[in-house]
Amino acid sequence: MRLAFLGTPDFAVTALAAIVAAGHEVVCAYSQPPAPRGRGHALKPSPVHAFAEAHGIAVRTPASMRDPGEIAAFAALDLDAAVVVAFGQILPGAVLEAPRLGSYNVHGSLLPRWRGAAPIQRAIMAGDALTGVQVMRMTQGLDEGPVLSSATVRIGPLDTASTLHDRLAAAGAELIVRTLPEIEAGTAVAVPQAAEGVTYAKKISAKFARLDWTKPGAVLDRKIRGMSPFPGAWFELPTDKGPVRVKALLSRFEDEAGEPGVTLDDHLLVGTGEGAVRLLRLQREGKGPQDADVFLRGNPVPAATRLG
Repeated sequence: MRLAFLGTPDFAVTALAAIVAAGHEVVCAYSQPPAPRGRGHALKPSPVHAFAEAHGIAVRTPASMRDPGEIAAFAALDLDAAVVVAFGQILPGAVLEAPRLGSYNVHGSLLPRWRGAAPIQRAIMAGDALTGVQVMRMTQGLDEGPVLSSATVRIGPLDTASTLHDRLAAAGAELIVRTLPEIEAGTAVAVPQAAEGVTYAKKISAKFARLDWTKPGAVLDRKIRGMSPFPGAWFELPTDKGPVRVKALLSRFEDEAGEPGVTLDDHLLVGTGEGAVRLLRLQREGKGPQDADVFLRGNPVPAATRLG
């Protein structure tokens, strides 16, 4: 098929790579404009932009797909279909309807649950046992289009947004490659989403990342894993030089009782409002991520330490 691909992060690269490997003609990749990254804040292309350039695919990085010139350029590509994966812009109807067979989104949840920006993180934070990926025909409503194909993925007790992201990206890549021939042949069946069970996955904000140890341990455990690695749920660790910020990147809920925010042993079991949380992977401010045993060698945290 003659395709355009619209995507930005690593999650989208997995799908683009699979589409290219399957032999489809990707005539143009669209991505968000290069953004400042790293200590030097130099402008760097997105993962999709970099992958496309490395594979000889033309790249466009419009500030807005609503620009009349961009709409005309997109229509001039004479596409069979467009594939959209975590692009980062709302697409106007003129763009969605330009390809001969329509525009299709690979979405990281089981719709209508978790429409919106952060379905992977929100599924973990809500305690969902199952999630998945779906290929949806795009309409102008936010993730409201009919679903053509689905794959279910289980969420494990030690899954983080990072580990679940990788499994969903792989599942989504396999799903879109399997679904494109059905779209081309006209055999794909578009099933309208249910009217019940709609939830919205709001973007994850760093301003809500601080851990409140008075909350139930199960809630805190899911928050830690859902915000890992970014923005990273955090707490303050007391030191001789004052409190330092530490991100909790992996945890496990344990059915123990203790004062909220106070360590119950020498191995980072922390009391909460209900139950306790075992911290398994951490990152001290200015340092790299470390497993708990390595972290404790340089930052001992004895029992009865009060965390902020």
